[in-house]
Amino acid sequence: MLNWQKLVRQRLSGLALDGPEKNEVHAELAAHLEESYESLRTKGLPEQAAMQQTLAQVADWQDLCRKIQIARTVKENLMNDRVRQLWLPGLLTFMLSTGTLALLQIFGPKPWVVALRGVLPVGLMYVPWLLSLPLVGAMGAFLSYRAGGSRRAIFSSIVFPVMPFLASILLVLPVSLIFDRFIAHNIARMSLVMALLGWVLLPGVALLAGGLPAQFFFSRRLNPRRVVSG
Repeated sequence: MLNWQKLVRQRLSGLALDGPEKNEVHAELAAHLEESYESLRTKGLPEQAAMQQTLAQVADWQDLCRKIQIARTVKENLMNDRVRQLWLPGLLTFMLSTGTLALLQIFGPKPWVVALRGVLPVGLMYVPWLLSLPLVGAMGAFLSYRAGGSRRAIFSSIVFPVMPFLASILLVLPVSLIFDRFIAHNIARMSLVMALLGWVLLPGVALLAGGLPAQFFFSRRLNPRRVVSG
């Protein structure tokens, strides 16, 4: 019986990929060819005819090698672009915003406490932190735009710092509903509203207040340079 993996390795010997990635490509293609061969055999074709029809699926092995190489290169470039255009700006803005918040909690003024009926606190708001977020959003927009990010990537980089807070609140919400019998209904609901307001909505607006104008400014300022350099 023909060793399909050996055949594929011989025909794609010029494939310039790393060892594990090359083995993965060889295994996938060999499995596909072997499956096609077995399917033809079950239909009653002789061994030689089934083998010829299976190998005929690849008319030009060098062309296939080139296409695989191009596809892998494009995939790597897309992943690198996503890191530069979204994850790196987003993580930097998140670190800057959380670092600023930590410093304000230690050295800054006391937060504004929102109390229910003036007695029970249900939320905290760090006003100086909110005032610093437009600069953070502008930095995220600039970094993503400089990396060639799309509008969606730039927007995501701007609001990235509030995403962990939103995820945390969405996780807390079901738990609070489960234990609602042990917590006063109005207190739990008010706390969630204040959490969304103080940690997601207001920070998100502050980030966009700096990020969107920065995106507009940098796009108008840098586009002529790109045209000239092009």
